[in-house]
Amino acid sequence: MHFRRERIRIETTRHEIEGILQLPNEGFRSRTTDFLNAHEGEFLALTDVEIRWLDGSREPEQRGYLAVSSRHIVLAFELETLGVVDETGAAPRPVSLATSQPPPAH
Repeated sequence: MHFRRERIRIETTRHEIEGILQLPNEGFRSRTTDFLNAHEGEFLALTDVEIRWLDGSREPEQRGYLAVSSRHIVLAFELETLGVVDETGAAPRPVSLATSQPPPAH
């Protein structure tokens, strides 16, 4: 299965969080809004995360992984698409297209 990686920004009442969300590349829940709605009441897994406190009480923090409760999300939007990967995390192999040859002359 192929996944699309999106860098997103999420705001809660106390935090601004930027990280990478992994979405299905196509089909059901491939759009960020559909994915968020389908995970209502659950946690979203983000990687390569920066957390900032909205009240400025702490310095920003970097984390490799963060689980965010969907019910605490006030605002979410995409920042950039980072490409498509397969289940192993590698970029999918390019599809090899065969070139057609003309039929032999008689």
